[in-house]
Amino acid sequence: MLPTGSKDTQLRESNSQKVHPQPMEDSMKQNPEAMEAFISKIFTNISSLKSAYIQLQTAHTPYDPEKIQVADKLIISELKNLSELKHFYRENNPKPVSVSPQDSHLAAEIQEQQSLLRTYEVMVKKFQSEIQNKDSEIRQLQQQIEEANQKRVKLEKNLKLRGLSMKESEGSGEANGFFPADLTPELFVSAVESAFKAIHDFSKPLINMMKAAGWDLDAAADSIEPNVVYAKRAHKKYAFESHICQRMFSGFQVENFSINLDNLTVNKESFFHQYLALREMDPLDVLGQNPDSVFGKFCRSKYPVVVHPKMETSFFGNLDQRNYVIRGGHPRTPFYQAFLKLAKSIWLLHRLACSFDPNVKIFQVKRGSEYSEVYMASVVNNLIMDETDEKPKVGLMVMPGFWIGSIVIRSRVYLSGMKVNE
Repeated sequence: MLPTGSKDTQLRESNSQKVHPQPMEDSMKQNPEAMEAFISKIFTNISSLKSAYIQLQTAHTPYDPEKIQVADKLIISELKNLSELKHFYRENNPKPVSVSPQDSHLAAEIQEQQSLLRTYEVMVKKFQSEIQNKDSEIRQLQQQIEEANQKRVKLEKNLKLRGLSMKESEGSGEANGFFPADLTPELFVSAVESAFKAIHDFSKPLINMMKAAGWDLDAAADSIEPNVVYAKRAHKKYAFESHICQRMFSGFQVENFSINLDNLTVNKESFFHQYLALREMDPLDVLGQNPDSVFGKFCRSKYPVVVHPKMETSFFGNLDQRNYVIRGGHPRTPFYQAFLKLAKSIWLLHRLACSFDPNVKIFQVKRGSEYSEVYMASVVNNLIMDETDEKPKVGLMVMPGFWIGSIVIRSRVYLSGMKVNE
């Protein structure tokens, strides 16, 4: 029989064992399969991390941003898994007072894996830094591409200007050369419409400036073409459009457009090349490159006859702009730039007319001529025709007509004495 004190001691030890459960480490010792499964998870995770690292390296050669992002996310995922395993082990395995050889081996293995983990973390940060550098290089290359495209556009623009100057000055080209398919009657009709619109567009600032300068527009319209009976007072604008038309198309029927070219002959192919060179260009840019080109001489000859000296004096208070143009300059004033758009459209139409074989022929309609629907089109719609047999009479020609072989492009006219159906 044991002493009473000994029994109490045994009872307390027994109770102590019941209150405090065994550590997981002891359970792993008692259950090797659990330990093997835990270590297997660690090695599986490490293998997956190595595989993801290889994918990241492969994605750099050749450089593939999408594959790099996928591999990067995979590495981060595996690192998180390893971290979770580490925390799980630490929480369930408090450090024992005395460590067995088997535990020391396991701790060393875990330390080795943690060291490898830190290595991978460093490599991931390195690759992330490289990705940022590559992205920066890509942005720089994109900027260089954009700058190169801007330079290319400028070079193409300069080449077109030089081509225009060479074609005008040399008049070179094969006499029997062929024209591109777009040299068609439809192209010429489109150019006629553009010229007609340009006349209308330039008349607007001209009339507005006359109003601002205090001109009597009724008297000015009558001085251009007297005794025209207008259906509406607003229709007197067609008198100013007729004035612009008559001045701009003077000399259109000859190939040099009544400009002195020093006996320079230009063949049809060169006419068309001049059209193509100027078509998409800003006229002021063209004249800035070569103010004494044939187009420059054309503008210089037409501006003084379209804009009367009295008009210009009333607009600007002097004739400085007029004198500057006559001396060979091309001012950058808004009014002169508006005139250049008009001049360009008429010049392009002339270049096209001379590109056809035979040349496109121009015809004009005199005031008082009987209206013919075959050769004329009224600029005013909804006219009320008189029931008498007398045909309407032309009061103003606003745009000339043209013949392209047997094709007729009708002139635009204002009919005098007509009524409009409101």
